[in-house]
Amino acid sequence: MREDEFFRKVEGIVERVSEYYVGSDELIMKILGAGLSNGNVLFEDFPGLGKTLLAKIFAKAIGADFTRVQFTPDLLPADITGTKILRDGRFVLQKGPIFTNVLLADEINRSPPKTQAALLEAMEERQVTIEGETLSLPSPFFVLATQNPVEQEGTYPLPEAQIDRFLIRLIPGYPESVEEEVEILFRRIKWKRDDPTSEVGGAVTLREFVEMQHAVENVYVDPKILRYIAELVRKTREHEMVELGSSPRGGLALLKMSRAIALMNGRRYVIPDDVKSVVYECLAHRIILKLEYEIEGVRAEEVVRDAVESVEVPKGDWR
Repeated sequence: MREDEFFRKVEGIVERVSEYYVGSDELIMKILGAGLSNGNVLFEDFPGLGKTLLAKIFAKAIGADFTRVQFTPDLLPADITGTKILRDGRFVLQKGPIFTNVLLADEINRSPPKTQAALLEAMEERQVTIEGETLSLPSPFFVLATQNPVEQEGTYPLPEAQIDRFLIRLIPGYPESVEEEVEILFRRIKWKRDDPTSEVGGAVTLREFVEMQHAVENVYVDPKILRYIAELVRKTREHEMVELGSSPRGGLALLKMSRAIALMNGRRYVIPDDVKSVVYECLAHRIILKLEYEIEGVRAEEVVRDAVESVEVPKGDWR
């Protein structure tokens, strides 16, 4: 796929999402980057900030089959993956909602760990095992999960193993200006409904989106950039405030996202700024702080910031 064709499709997806979601294009680009990397996304913020709406609109914009699961305290693993039921004297497989392209796991931290763990195999290996039978999921497949902060009543913190499966974590935040708040109200009047996603059409077909994913895999990364990524990840483990730093999967996330960002910016090669543009989203959620610093209110983003400031940025011709 040519760079100009790829860029036109990226513009089309971003414009389609922006028609319905009021927020920054940078946020949309990072979600798109994760999708092009076939990676899972965790949206974390307080209720009512449009996380679910954004996930639904994005899935429709890329032409994907989409399923939403509302996570609740009584949700069982079989409610997600499926089960075998007795029909006409024999057991047949009844597939769960996970057999889709984009699974929206809404308020994922409102279900207990056993149900959260049902997603682990699917998120990492793109397959599920139901009563001893292993089944492949559709391609592409990735999870868009929303999570309310653990301070909210009735939530269960995600285990570290599952958090690590998310390529990036995004925090949408409140609207940046009163003009954005007004635009949200205006669009509610315009749509005459709270959820306008039934009107959203695809900006690309699913086949075109898969071709875009393949194009990202051909983006060149200089060995100096690879070392820069590795050093950033290792610095998060060496920080004095850290109990557990980023896993190697964090480095892979930086690699995947930086390649997607590069191509979305019209380049077939990665530069250091591509890495720095997504370093917080890729690494912060993989860091566990020592208890005393967590009690003091220190955030993992501070560790990532220190890593970025202490690792020397490589120089060179990146083509």
